[in-house]
Amino acid sequence: MPSEIINYQDREIMLVGTAHVSKDSVDEVKETISTFKPDIVAVELCKGRYDVMKNPTAWQETDIVKVIKEKKALLLFINLLMASFQRRVGAKLGIKPGEEMRAAIEEAEAAGIQISLIDRGVQTTLQRTWYKLSFREKFNLMFQSLVSILGAEELTENDIEQLKEKDMLTAALEEVAKKAPVVKEVILDERDSYMAAKLSQIEAKKILAVVGAGHMEGIKSKIGMPIDIAALDEIPPKKKSYWGWIFAVLILFLVMLGVHKGGIGQGMHMIWIWAASTMFFSAVGALVAFGHPLTILVAAVVSPLTAIHPALASGWFAGLTEAWLKKPKVSDFETIHTDIETVRGFWRNPITRILLVVILTNLGTIFGSLIAMPMLTKVLLKS
Repeated sequence: MPSEIINYQDREIMLVGTAHVSKDSVDEVKETISTFKPDIVAVELCKGRYDVMKNPTAWQETDIVKVIKEKKALLLFINLLMASFQRRVGAKLGIKPGEEMRAAIEEAEAAGIQISLIDRGVQTTLQRTWYKLSFREKFNLMFQSLVSILGAEELTENDIEQLKEKDMLTAALEEVAKKAPVVKEVILDERDSYMAAKLSQIEAKKILAVVGAGHMEGIKSKIGMPIDIAALDEIPPKKKSYWGWIFAVLILFLVMLGVHKGGIGQGMHMIWIWAASTMFFSAVGALVAFGHPLTILVAAVVSPLTAIHPALASGWFAGLTEAWLKKPKVSDFETIHTDIETVRGFWRNPITRILLVVILTNLGTIFGSLIAMPMLTKVLLKS
């Protein structure tokens, strides 16, 4: 486990890098606290993650309906994907992810040492990432996240040894960052700056900071630098996109052109092609997510309208229907962390299944729209 002491002003800051899923990290964190005897133990946790660690039942307070209405279903799902990857690797190593953070907190509490939470809120990090991504980058993020989950089952002993040498979040996002640099910028670089600023603000002689190994160099290089924490905590306004409206106008234009060239009958035929394509693929998306039959029906019925209205999404309607029909129970929240350790578990747990309904229904509507466009053009060319 890498560690390094930084002298900043009159303070001694020891950075301890962990792999988040290493048994050795747990023991070495405890030993380092005992030998270094810090005045404060700083950990790579935000208030939200700390509260969940101290109170695992906090998940039970999640309002899935509110998550869908606030358009955060995909953010929550990506969060669960990352947790799934870490838990799978942790299972192979026989340790729970983040156990070294828990060990640091418990050891500090037992010794009467103050604890400082230095990481940025996970929701802030995810939202800043999401709002800065282009559509293509969002697609790559989803794809690579799924690949990471599935790939965790195929890890070799050599892979595991390499993962022990780095922060798990870094490992999970390395490939994504190559195609979407903003991911590395927000999830790694910005958090390096944030944690460095937080450490610089701590007024204590001896500070022990337990962080992911992937953050060590970044934090080290930024200790004492002028960093605007408030700016890093801001949620940027959602980018205005007119593509949805342009797409809607294009569809209406094609239909009107069809009426002009072939009459009302041809216009109705084109509308039917459009509706049938979006309805079919939206229904398929809900079906693949194992949605309730009524959920699948709702997904199909609303898709033609939502496909041409940027403020609406078929997945929201389908997800709300699924949540109403199969309202998650307390036990579902209690088992979610073990369920997401397997691909099958994502479909078995009602909470993650609702999220899948939202995401796959929306993807189905998008795919149906893309399929319908050349079909409408073909009708026009024949008339």
